[in-house]
Amino acid sequence: MPASPTPPSALTYLSGFGNQFSSEALPGALPVGRNSPQRPPYGLYAEQFSGSAFTVPRSEARRTWLYRLQPAANHPRFERLQRQLPGREPGVITPNRLRWDPLEIPAQPCDLIDGLLPLAATHASDQAEGVSVYLYAANRSMQRAFFSADGEWLVVPQQGRLRVITELGVLEVEPQEILVLPRGLKFKVELPDTIARGYICENHAGSLRLPDLGPIGSNGLANPRDFLSPVACFEDLRQPCQLVQKFLGELWATELPHSPFDVVAWHGNNVPCKYDLRHFNTLGTVSFDHPDPSIFTVLTSPSPDPGVATVDFVIFPPRWMVAENTFRPPWFHRNVMNEFMGLITGAYDAKASGFSPGGASLHSCMSAHGPDDSTVQLATEAELRPQKIEQTMAFMFETRYVLRPSRAALALPQLQNDYDSCWAGMATRFDGNQP
Repeated sequence: MPASPTPPSALTYLSGFGNQFSSEALPGALPVGRNSPQRPPYGLYAEQFSGSAFTVPRSEARRTWLYRLQPAANHPRFERLQRQLPGREPGVITPNRLRWDPLEIPAQPCDLIDGLLPLAATHASDQAEGVSVYLYAANRSMQRAFFSADGEWLVVPQQGRLRVITELGVLEVEPQEILVLPRGLKFKVELPDTIARGYICENHAGSLRLPDLGPIGSNGLANPRDFLSPVACFEDLRQPCQLVQKFLGELWATELPHSPFDVVAWHGNNVPCKYDLRHFNTLGTVSFDHPDPSIFTVLTSPSPDPGVATVDFVIFPPRWMVAENTFRPPWFHRNVMNEFMGLITGAYDAKASGFSPGGASLHSCMSAHGPDDSTVQLATEAELRPQKIEQTMAFMFETRYVLRPSRAALALPQLQNDYDSCWAGMATRFDGNQP
């Protein structure tokens, strides 16, 4: 039997978002016409991996049937790890606008679990509602497996590729691609480039999905066929493997006598996937005014209130700006939503300086924000010819809930105490003698 996952050069994927996929690493490993036969092929164990309650409407159901060497239930007790996520407790309440420089790559050996930094969360860890935001910085591949019982992960790499081995197969993700990992899916992360840095949104609510297009019509934004899921690929390794889980914000571990990546075949729609942000079909105005950022939504997790998301994942990719007689950068605004922003590459068109790739900003509800003084001056005086914004990729996690910074986030040396100064000294342009 294969003793290791498929090498990178041989990786293949299944195309589509939310599809009912089927995949088998050995011919005939998937039962035909039933999910749980008395004797599954190859002596495998049948196991259902549910991402939703059994009784949700069919359109909302997320589940995958796994056929594996050992059932996931075969493990000893989990014990609480001595090393926990640093400073995950909510910090002091602050309504202020916040911005951070990029995290440094650790000097000491550090895998992705040890390199997780809780930055902000909408609820306390033991409530597991809304969303939580993490930064990660790592310099070694994981020698253990991990899963989060608290929510699905949306991983946004900023530096360094990730080779992610999951129960359902292997994916490789690079900067300007994203990765979605279902709640509870076991995985480990290898670092092909030795170092890695990026962002994670942990969604504690309903699964991420593609937004409805409404008046846009049937095409545009992120196309379903551009989302890629792995094919079945299993390990038959009978040696100790530490399995770590995050449960209500705490890290717990047990030791398995075998690899947890032993799924020989599977079928269903509760699967990991990746997406290349450079495939996003960007829409915009061809007349006047700057459109709302909602037209840049890649994925969303709806809330019970129609049109108000638990979290939207929004990007600001390369695009043409052609609006006539228009202030083209994002306008000044105050918002009932809460906005966490990151920068993957290049510069963000609303900030002339201070916002670097790997950095982050947080604007809470009703916090006034917008372009900085230098950007305003340039945009106000610019000759409005067609202009292409290039070599950039910024993103936003936007949520209806207030994102409260963690104690660790407020203590970071990367926190910019002078962030407010980018709006200081803006000239008063009022002239009562002319309209």
